[in-house]
Amino acid sequence: MLYYILRYINEFYSIPGLRVIEYLTVRASAAAITALLITIFAGPSFIRFLKSKFVEPIKEEAPPEHRKKKDVPTMGGLMIIFAIEVSAFLWAKIDDPHVWLIMLAIFWMGLIGFIDDYQKVVLKVKGGLAGHYKLIGQVILGLVIGLYTWQDPAFSVLLSDTTVPFFKKLSVDYGIFYIPVVIFIITAVSNAVNLTDGLDGLAAGNAAIVTFALGGFAYLAGNAVYAGYLSIPFISGAGEVAVVSMAIVMACVGFLWFNSSPAEVFMGDTGSLSLGSAIAVIALMIKQELLLPVLAGVFFIETLSVSLQVGWFKISKKMYGEGRRIFLMAPLHHHFQLKGWAEQKIVIRFWIISILLFLTSLMTLKLR
Repeated sequence: MLYYILRYINEFYSIPGLRVIEYLTVRASAAAITALLITIFAGPSFIRFLKSKFVEPIKEEAPPEHRKKKDVPTMGGLMIIFAIEVSAFLWAKIDDPHVWLIMLAIFWMGLIGFIDDYQKVVLKVKGGLAGHYKLIGQVILGLVIGLYTWQDPAFSVLLSDTTVPFFKKLSVDYGIFYIPVVIFIITAVSNAVNLTDGLDGLAAGNAAIVTFALGGFAYLAGNAVYAGYLSIPFISGAGEVAVVSMAIVMACVGFLWFNSSPAEVFMGDTGSLSLGSAIAVIALMIKQELLLPVLAGVFFIETLSVSLQVGWFKISKKMYGEGRRIFLMAPLHHHFQLKGWAEQKIVIRFWIISILLFLTSLMTLKLR
């Protein structure tokens, strides 16, 4: 139906280039709808299964309001991963390296997150998988992504063309630091989404907004006319990134159907680590990784709040003999919780901030 609507619009208005991109638009829409339907219709049965086996213990230091969620199952990220993988398999060109590299990132970090959740929930290991094992997994993924894109001519020709937000002609050549940069970005973003996953709907909603924006950038980068006009690198195959991005967006939206307050399921590290790695790899594929501190500003601020809190606690302990805190609790969303803000208010305000940052990111195209 959507295909014929697009054809009618094209014939009626004679929009240049629409015939070329309408097939991509249909596939992106189909991937989005497929992911949404999978999560919504499979969700209830999947949640009942999780509730019988995987109920995550609440941390002792959690705010009082958070402790009421002791019977909510975790590992809901499996729903998101399943919906994305099926949608991508059906609608994206899975032989395209852009697609399978994103799929690899989602699967690999989802597996590490699953091991972490399994240790916490089933094996009752306090804290789950040790942090250094997660870091090793993130470094391995970064090495694989970095080495592949470095040696593949389809990617390596663009390595020196990483765009700098707000500047039209400025680009960055990482040179020998390219692979360390890839490792850092994947590690930082996956951890940032993981830290943000602390309130009902917070991580899923913000991940949907950020990925939707990246999908839009991918769509533009995959069209030579649009890319040239907007002064962004033309990336052959970026259109396939847009298809996968829309699947991720609507998988998150479908998950929000059950994860919005009061949550029926948590995504766990299974979901947050996989979504964070997907966002990082998509940004790297379309050369928009330097835009992430703006576009993914909520994730950046949440991570910064933890770094500041831990850093100042250690410094003040040496200076004054006792550790002091900047925030009531970190990450930042817990600080507002302890100040008396309702959970729904925090989540919606953070969503609003993400939307504003999304619009700010779009402004960078105009400035170019």
